[in-house]
Amino acid sequence: MLIQTVIAAARDVFSPALRRILWKSIGLTMALLALVWVGLTRLIDVFLNNHSLSESYPFLDTLAIFLAGFGLFVGLFYLLPAVSAIVAGYFLDDVAEVVEREHYSADAPGRPLPFGKAIFYGLRFGALSLAVNLVALLLLFVPGINIGAFFAANAYLLSREYFELAAGRFWAPEDVQRLRLEHRGTVLAAGAVLAGLVLVPVLNLITPIFGAAMMVHLHKKLTRDPSKRISQRPQDRASIEAR
Repeated sequence: MLIQTVIAAARDVFSPALRRILWKSIGLTMALLALVWVGLTRLIDVFLNNHSLSESYPFLDTLAIFLAGFGLFVGLFYLLPAVSAIVAGYFLDDVAEVVEREHYSADAPGRPLPFGKAIFYGLRFGALSLAVNLVALLLLFVPGINIGAFFAANAYLLSREYFELAAGRFWAPEDVQRLRLEHRGTVLAAGAVLAGLVLVPVLNLITPIFGAAMMVHLHKKLTRDPSKRISQRPQDRASIEAR
């Protein structure tokens, strides 16, 4: 199931129907990263200007500038999942509508999340992702733990965020959580795919669109197959019908 979902999402990402959204997503991701870069470089410049070592040890200023630049690069790498979360919240409904129309036209379409709610979810997961990745960043110099911690943390966070955004178009929040927990292994494996994608330079820029498309497919497969469908209680069915 997961392999089929990944292949379907990969095809969707570069399809004509999603190409415009993909470029918008890449543009927004790069713009947010650029804003972070500018802000951090300004802070570093202020710090270095106020703590210049050039008078006594000229070479230390050069070394500090080099280390600061390297630190910025590493920092942006660890910030990418948080930025991805924000971008995904912004474009999720656009991607979901295309995927549902192209592949599941016989089904009732999902209900778009209110714009404010979608952004709130993106910011919430972005803040959580930022906090977790800052901890992973502190483990950068601990051999055998750094990349592993980064991968494991983001596999969980990205699986949770993207799946809840996709499933939230059809289910009440409590049902979305129950669905995710009932299929935690499959959902986490999908998150691992996204965490692996984040590690690949350039390709990691497509994470928001690819993740959204993949989770739409995964949610559909989990709920269409009777053997994998969420166990619905009477009140669950009533809440879904009410929506």
